[in-house]
Amino acid sequence: MALPTLTPEQRAAALEKAAASRKARSELREGLKSGKLTFTEILDRAESDEIVGKTKVLYLLESLPHFGKIKARDIAESVGIAETRRVSGLGSRQRADLLAKLG
Repeated sequence: MALPTLTPEQRAAALEKAAASRKARSELREGLKSGKLTFTEILDRAESDEIVGKTKVLYLLESLPHFGKIKARDIAESVGIAETRRVSGLGSRQRADLLAKLG
């Protein structure tokens, strides 16, 4: 499969969009780490914010205070969330189970 050819303007726009997405995810992660945001707030924002909805659940779990990669994977696995699952792809039962695990 060949990659589509982009004009320089299209390429620049795509690079800007990608940079904005990375910055927004970074701010989201910092908000979680500092305690300014709760996991519940993020789940609520996923419905209206495309960037939050496309963020991987595991990435956000690793951002919680006192959580690392191992603990985040253990919680996701115990709830039945795949490593590649994105926030917008969570079912209502998975959300409830995840929030119950996080306290």
